[in-house]
Amino acid sequence: MSSPTTTPPAPVPTDGAVSEPGQPVQRRRPGLVGVVVLGILALAVARALFLEPVVVPTASMSPTIRPGDHLLVRHGLGVGTPVAGDVVLVHAPTGQLMVKRVVALGGQRVGIRDGRLVVDGKLQSEPYTDPDAIDSVYFGPVTVPAGHVFVLGDNRFGSEDSRKYGSLPVSAVEGKVLGAWWPLDAARFIQ
Repeated sequence: MSSPTTTPPAPVPTDGAVSEPGQPVQRRRPGLVGVVVLGILALAVARALFLEPVVVPTASMSPTIRPGDHLLVRHGLGVGTPVAGDVVLVHAPTGQLMVKRVVALGGQRVGIRDGRLVVDGKLQSEPYTDPDAIDSVYFGPVTVPAGHVFVLGDNRFGSEDSRKYGSLPVSAVEGKVLGAWWPLDAARFIQ
């Protein structure tokens, strides 16, 4: 007696697999468009939550940061409350983004006497400024309101900052500058 001949069943496609009857299952590979879209989404999420590249157009933070420097700004989780000395990315009341240094916090009294920063009546050491460029600069003193920061450019003579706009709410601080990554020969951490 002969046994009936059976044909094996065609493979069942799974997860985007495609097959013709009698052919092995082949998986679809994501197309170039899918890879590009996924890459753009991943970069957008990383930028929104963690790091943002910023190009500095002015000399207001010279000599620490020069015009044309490309910076990495950390924002989102882990940035914390700004402290005096932090170099930050802030929203000015005009809506523009600025890179400035936090020099005083809420409740502190801040001023500039002959180019020297004075906080709560004490002269501050500022090795990041060029004393020759800030001689004869005077301002204040003023008291920084609670929940605000007072920011200045390191180039006090050529900076629009809290002396013009007033103290900024802490919520105006977008993130903390980590360092300059371009030009490569001048890559460095910013402190």
